[in-house]
Amino acid sequence: MAFEHVCVIGLGYVGLPTAAVLASRGIRVTGVDVNVKTVDSINAGKPHIIEPDLDMVVHGAVASGQLTARITPVPADAFIIAVPTPFTEDRKPDLSYLEAATMAIAPVLKKGDLVVVESTVPVGATRQVGAWLSAACSDLTFPDPDAPDAAHDICIAHSPERVLPGRVLLELVRNDRVIGGLGADCAACTKSLYATVVEGDMHLTTAATAELVKLSENAFRDVNIAFANELANVAEPLGINVRDVVRLANYHPRVNILNPGPGVGGHCIAVDPWFIAASAPDRTPLIQTARRVNDARPAAIADQIAALASVQGGGAIACLGLSYKADIDDLRESPSIHVVEELRKRVANPIHVVEPHIDALPPSLAALDGIALLACADALADAAAVVLLTDHKAFSGITLDALSGKDIVDTRGVWTS
Repeated sequence: MAFEHVCVIGLGYVGLPTAAVLASRGIRVTGVDVNVKTVDSINAGKPHIIEPDLDMVVHGAVASGQLTARITPVPADAFIIAVPTPFTEDRKPDLSYLEAATMAIAPVLKKGDLVVVESTVPVGATRQVGAWLSAACSDLTFPDPDAPDAAHDICIAHSPERVLPGRVLLELVRNDRVIGGLGADCAACTKSLYATVVEGDMHLTTAATAELVKLSENAFRDVNIAFANELANVAEPLGINVRDVVRLANYHPRVNILNPGPGVGGHCIAVDPWFIAASAPDRTPLIQTARRVNDARPAAIADQIAALASVQGGGAIACLGLSYKADIDDLRESPSIHVVEELRKRVANPIHVVEPHIDALPPSLAALDGIALLACADALADAAAVVLLTDHKAFSGITLDALSGKDIVDTRGVWTS
């Protein structure tokens, strides 16, 4: 099937790069987002997120007329849904954004269209999208996973993203994709769409399998990070450099321990394991324990900072980095933010935050007294303690000489590895 026009719903960290890459391959793309500022920025050729080379690709796609943005969907040949899937306060999947996106495309669907869910979702969510659309579009037929060979007017599939912030444009093209359809023809149709941009292998399966594959990938990483962070929790009170432990242990030919950090952030690893746990709460003790270990790590870091002699003496604390990983502006579920929040609960010292990729403190920190967003030089000038939370390249010029006389907590192993 030829796809001349694709509508991408959700222009965030996955949706906008996906739209831009498709447009760069000659497909007309309409991006849809409920945020008017986001739409206006994209239509001006300026992406609202930081990602290497994205500005160049978006500008070129907009200038050529291949990419436009709006707040409501339009008729197209294929619809890619890339909206957030957070969890509720009781750690259950929140599908309200997915449902809203699904209902938004329902009025413009026509026979022969393809709907692809790229959002990371709990098992059964893609099937639920089909049910929502079936209820909303009585004039169209939709695939039935229980009768996958039955005729239908619309194809529906799940193809989760597998990209790393900072490498999104590259990995969208080079990484393998798992494509799960509500029927074999749905998977094949989706493969033909992604074949226009994907150079990696495409592996076809069912929608439910694809859903669990993506969740499993992130839960696996979460468990491994939890082991590293738990080692740090053991080593630090004993005065042992945990990175020495990891480095030496990894000389074993069958051991590959990760390095610890301040916790786990981002919208995937910090969230997706709970989707598995919600589906099987009595059969996922390891996954749930790993989540709790990683969620508790910021508090352990805050305890370590609060115990420093310089901090107990009332000195200012410089906290470097708020985003959850280096050289991006993504603050979602960032453990660095949680470290600062936990630190404020423990001490009254001035806290100077440095984050070169944002212009204002996030609301949770802006609401707290005694926390200021400063330039790096200003933050370091009168800091008695320096905490490295995110290893941005912007901090690479800070030398140990510049930190002389200050207490250091290096959660990334840049200065103390």
